[in-house]
Amino acid sequence: MSQNTSFIRWAGGKSWLVPYVKELIEGLDYNDYYEPFMGGASIFFSIDNPHQNYLSDVNQELVNTFCSVRDKPELVISYLKRFKSDEESYYRIRSTMHKGQYISAARFLYLNANSFNGIYRVNRQGLYNVPYGKKEKTVNYERLKEISVKLQNVNIQCQDFFDIRDNIKERDLVFLDPPYTVSNNKNDYFIQYNQKLFSLDDQRRLADLIKSIVDRNAWFILTNAHNQTIRDIFGGIASTRTIERERKSLIGGRAAFRGNVQEYIFTNIPERN
Repeated sequence: MSQNTSFIRWAGGKSWLVPYVKELIEGLDYNDYYEPFMGGASIFFSIDNPHQNYLSDVNQELVNTFCSVRDKPELVISYLKRFKSDEESYYRIRSTMHKGQYISAARFLYLNANSFNGIYRVNRQGLYNVPYGKKEKTVNYERLKEISVKLQNVNIQCQDFFDIRDNIKERDLVFLDPPYTVSNNKNDYFIQYNQKLFSLDDQRRLADLIKSIVDRNAWFILTNAHNQTIRDIFGGIASTRTIERERKSLIGGRAAFRGNVQEYIFTNIPERN
């Protein structure tokens, strides 16, 4: 797989983190792999694990798209070819809720490619409401076929992150990339919006999951906001070390912040000498 690992654009995606994660797990003899905040699943697509792989997310449209590309990529592509990539067509397709698994997946991929910044956002009625991105774009069909091969035999579920707890076994590896509840750049809109998506109580539930992972002698990698509250929640978990990494912020929107930002990585993978 190329370093541009995901087949969709996803706000908060972790393609930038791929080289560091690969370095972190180099030589690690792990068994099953879990990614319960799937998003674009950049980390999964960048690794080659011969054991069982589990991807999950609470976003039903996202999960449906992954499953559809895995199972019948040619059918998804046939629907995609019906959609025109211009502004008028974009708003017409955005306002139409298609019935059927595979055309719904095609709609998701089309909107993801042609929307502003690839952001996934819905209104209170659950309807996608991101504006047109001003550039005509098409989905890479060959890439979908490659992704379908990669997803064969992968377990993909729509579920809460905590639901993986009972399945975790010794020497499994769990990559966790939750929505960031708080921000380190004083972006009040970011905090207001994401608190609804993933509250501090959810962060504490996540800490409980991580404690279970550690207790079962499995490994975890968690990415999260560079914020003292977050460090207080996760930094004291047994066997955990805290790593700071810097990246560029490219997400726009109201009260947008662009520039270099720091993030925390928490893990119980031992540091190599």
